Amino acid sequence: MAVNTSKIKNEMPVQDPKKRARNFDEVALGYTEEQAKNEAARCLNCKNKPCQSGCPVGIDIPAFIQKIKDGDYEGAYQVIAKSSSLAAVCGRVCPQETQCESKCVRGNNGEPVAIGRLERFVADYHNAHNLGKVDAVEPNGHKVAVVGSGPAGLSCAGELASRGYEVTVFEALHTAGGVLVYGIPEFRLPKKIVTGEIKNLKARGVKFELNTVIGKTLLVDELFEDGFDAVFIGSGAGLPNFMKIKGEDLKGVYSANEFLTRVNLMKAYKADSDTPIKHSKAVAVVGGGNVAMDATRSALRLGAERVVLVYRRSEAELPARKEEVEHAKEEGVEFMMLTAPVEVLGDEHRNVRALKCQKMELGEPDASGRRRPVPVPNSEFELEVDTVIAAIGTSPNPLIKNTTEGIDVQKWGGIITDEHGKTTRDMVYAGGDAVTGAATVILAMGAGKDAAVQIDNAIKAKNKK
Repeated sequence: MAVNTSKIKNEMPVQDPKKRARNFDEVALGYTEEQAKNEAARCLNCKNKPCQSGCPVGIDIPAFIQKIKDGDYEGAYQVIAKSSSLAAVCGRVCPQETQCESKCVRGNNGEPVAIGRLERFVADYHNAHNLGKVDAVEPNGHKVAVVGSGPAGLSCAGELASRGYEVTVFEALHTAGGVLVYGIPEFRLPKKIVTGEIKNLKARGVKFELNTVIGKTLLVDELFEDGFDAVFIGSGAGLPNFMKIKGEDLKGVYSANEFLTRVNLMKAYKADSDTPIKHSKAVAVVGGGNVAMDATRSALRLGAERVVLVYRRSEAELPARKEEVEHAKEEGVEFMMLTAPVEVLGDEHRNVRALKCQKMELGEPDASGRRRPVPVPNSEFELEVDTVIAAIGTSPNPLIKNTTEGIDVQKWGGIITDEHGKTTRDMVYAGGDAVTGAATVILAMGAGKDAAVQIDNAIKAKNKK
């Protein structure tokens, strides 16, 4: 197939903004076969594969794209599956623009190849045609416990299962998927996609124990007593950070973690929900990451007439994916940049009536490399809202650390590991947000996969003694 010389990616078909702003259906509709082959033809099939070096799990990107060019979509999926257990998820929510696509040679003179969109096409083709064939793996007689069924845990479980381990994933909630199901809305990642990926892992022999809180229902020590050779902790970072301003205890103030969990997992928007949520008219979301974008767009879909994103830096410093920012704007979210919350104001019934804010300007860069926001004197004003959602990050839950001897953590709660996920406790490994704090799905997957390799090496080494 001749190279497609277009400098522009094939557009991803999406729902109309006005229509999608009021429903939870997936926004991006995916490439057709024709669009996928046309986009694949833009790949130069570079011998040194710079794109692969930008992928935390090391997918052989030119190889799977070549399969698309050949029309062998299942073959393309199998190339991806050698490195990733969650292709359909990553094709939707990975920040490809700052990872694999940032290394693409085509990006030097135009837009890079749409690697993420092609990955999604391949995974969706595979799932739609139910072509999953599981190769039998000889059991090696060893058991590994995985704590948490988010991207780190699922990736670790898949890698270990492929090496013959009996893997059990312990999940605290009633549904497997971790942040993929409670944190990311349907319109960005449909639950059926996560369910399909977990079904694939079950077909490979991975067991799931739901409603099991490690550190409470079972202790890490008890897992070893039950015969597990090693434990991987991928429990994520589900403890929300708060704004630490006056009025944060008023009715109508949510953490993004609670708000999105109620919406995504508990279906709180339904009239008969056991965990109903306030139907707001005007919402302020504080923060600038992907979680903040998810919260703003979910609030719109719940019927809010006005949704304002309040961010203390400028738009250039927004950490959210560009695509998510563009989608939020198209749907009607207002962006209030260089603005910081000062106080949540309530009425006589302690319901939120406004968010008191202060304008900011940018000073010198701070430790993160971003320019530090500096308050502008006498610039305070009131933003009239009835709901405030704080989307300013999360931290790891201290439960496992508090109930397990020998696991050291950072001052902010992150589990301390070496570069391959080994903690300070023998045969206990950790990865993903529990170690790094809230990060991306693909980074968590890379950590889970890397830890699985180290667990395999450690168990084999013990058996040689």
